[in-house]
Amino acid sequence: MRTVKQAKLLRLHFSEGDHYQGTPLYEAIVNRCKELKIAGATVFRGLVGYGETVEIHRHHLIRNDQPIIVTIVDSEENLARLIPEVEEMMDTGMIATSDVECIRVLGPSTPEQS
Repeated sequence: MRTVKQAKLLRLHFSEGDHYQGTPLYEAIVNRCKELKIAGATVFRGLVGYGETVEIHRHHLIRNDQPIIVTIVDSEENLARLIPEVEEMMDTGMIATSDVECIRVLGPSTPEQS
């Protein structure tokens, strides 16, 4: 069984070394998503990247500088609640949104189908 609905995709781009109140920023954002009952969030670590400063971000032995992307998919209303809070948590970075079609696939053994 599958369900299809319109949703929003939120991508947050920042550096691995960014923190919010002593916690890695990506962890703080995922925790805030849980508190706000956002559908889900996934954190990806990039190998290399750069942004507006054109400084290359990559793995270093001494510091945490790899690019981080947090991906969140939920309704437009839920992301509208989340974005202002994320903006306050981020010092620098980029927030990107786009419209997506969300396809949820439920296998035959999934309890939700009963």
